Amino acid sequence: MISRPLRFCFVTTFYPPYNFGGDGIAVQRLANALAERQHHVEVVHCIDAFRTLQSPDMPAPGDYNDHPAIVHHGLHSRAGLLSPLITQQTARPGLKGRRLRQILSGGRFDVVHFHNASLIGITALGYARAVTLYTLHEHWLVCPMHVLWRFNREPCSQKRCIRCTVRGGRPPQLWRYTGVLERSLRHVDAFIAPSAFTRDKHLEFGLKVDAPIVHIPNFVPPPRRVEGDDPSPHETPYFLFVGRLERVKGAHTLVDVFTRYTQSDLLIAGTGSDAAQLRARAAASPHVRFLGQVDRVQLERLMRHAIAVIVPSVGYEVFPTTVLETNAQGTPVIGHRLGPLPEMLEGRGGLTYRGDAELITALEMLRNDRARRDALGARGREAYYAEWTVERHLERYFGLIATLQSEKRLSA
Repeated sequence: MISRPLRFCFVTTFYPPYNFGGDGIAVQRLANALAERQHHVEVVHCIDAFRTLQSPDMPAPGDYNDHPAIVHHGLHSRAGLLSPLITQQTARPGLKGRRLRQILSGGRFDVVHFHNASLIGITALGYARAVTLYTLHEHWLVCPMHVLWRFNREPCSQKRCIRCTVRGGRPPQLWRYTGVLERSLRHVDAFIAPSAFTRDKHLEFGLKVDAPIVHIPNFVPPPRRVEGDDPSPHETPYFLFVGRLERVKGAHTLVDVFTRYTQSDLLIAGTGSDAAQLRARAAASPHVRFLGQVDRVQLERLMRHAIAVIVPSVGYEVFPTTVLETNAQGTPVIGHRLGPLPEMLEGRGGLTYRGDAELITALEMLRNDRARRDALGARGREAYYAEWTVERHLERYFGLIATLQSEKRLSA
């Protein structure tokens, strides 16, 4: 295992507060966990990419909310949009290349860990002079739209990448039909897959790599201690949805069910481009309530008092941390039987379903059977502490690094 502090460099397109989704939060959590344990951590991310994709109604990013020892390299240029566009079209860092080489090529790091490299440039993998890791936070290596969500309507089962990219409003990436991706990936010593499903899906969709793909689940912080009285935040029993209000997340399927299922309320926590459409869709149902964006303390309280949290994703998730956060609260999860949700829930802290009838059966079972609900919640909490804590993640992470360091020494 690791016996001394290491020097890490994380390379990612998005990083909080210049961030949109869960991948950046996962990177931030790992960076801070390492810094808290006295490892040196530097983070490279692309401010130009964030500003290019930032919607006009989004608030301006605040300050970094990180351990004070973390060093941040926010890449930006006077070219603005042109910089990420060059990278998107060529797979190269382009205008960011010189600065990236300065940071990565000096041999200053023990580990260079790439995360979402989509607008950093995949050829930057060759700049590192250290143990090189790549985490599959999404499916970008095999899908130019990142999420294997074909034509913005269904899970991808057969690649039609150029048509799908054009329909999604993005320029096709012709470099994907050359050997640049395979050549760049040869610089990676190991890939990390948060779920076995994501590992297998990359291989199914043609990812060709010589390095191992190692399954290491993500982690979430432990739940906060509850002090004093802890009343429910809602006056009647409820189920809860937490996530972005985008079609791929499946909230529309729950709204449709809860217009007919009237035995409990559905609370929806989150915002997104589908919010207005979903509110209109739910207008006739008094059992659907929209909470908007809620803070972490309130979200934990909502999870803690819910009958169950529902994860109805209609596209392929990678490793939805909502499951971990809910199970850490001792609350069961009901998940759509798709992607990694079966491996995360079945035999652990939840139920899976396919179709509205199975979902309603699961709702009724947990609403009416408190003993079953408590048993599933307890099993989920056990799964969290056994598999999804920071300590368990770092044990696996450092074990992988030690193995790779040993192999590099033997081959030197």
